Amino acid sequence: MARATDTAYEAVRQMILSGEAEAGSRLGEAELAETLGLSRTPVREALQRLGADGLVEVLPHRGARVVRWTRNDLAEIFELRSLLEPYAAARAARLGQDEAVLDALRGQCAAMERAAADGDLGRVAQLNSRFHAAVIDASGNRRLPGMLTSVMHAPLILGTFRRYDADAMARSMNHHRELVAAITAGDPDWAESVMRAHVRAAAAHLRGATAAEDTSDRER
Repeated sequence: MARATDTAYEAVRQMILSGEAEAGSRLGEAELAETLGLSRTPVREALQRLGADGLVEVLPHRGARVVRWTRNDLAEIFELRSLLEPYAAARAARLGQDEAVLDALRGQCAAMERAAADGDLGRVAQLNSRFHAAVIDASGNRRLPGMLTSVMHAPLILGTFRRYDADAMARSMNHHRELVAAITAGDPDWAESVMRAHVRAAAAHLRGATAAEDTSDRER
């Protein structure tokens, strides 16, 4: 049963993070079980786990749905990220990283750039999540990953990269490269500054895009 639950968890999580299951969409146990070729019990357990991750809302007597955020939610999410992720980046630079960690970060940058060039924005989002997680891990603070898990999902589910134009995408990719350079140089102030700019730029772009979408919806 544990293996079936893990299978369901990974499959549904990927549906959410890739944008296949959009924010606010219903996640029916029966439909998912049929799609995945599993019984409803592991699907139910997987949805509970995804609820604990902050990806899914499990509503009493109403089933589950992908989390949807309000503007206030987004403001809080990016406020937390702008406080915690620059701290993580600075700490990662201060601690110093071995060449294997730095090579892995550079490899993730290169993979993101290739995915962006190919127009594979779902892949960009997944790699971006892994990159940020790797920086957080490099901070050496064992509590940070748990604190940031749920807020890191928001840009993925909302399809941040699908809203980026060429300039915004290039800026994001350049931030990643500069952040790795700062960590490589062992300069915590530089790393902190780049990460803060990176998170704030993402927040500003998402606010602008969602505001434009809200205006468009009202005009229809």
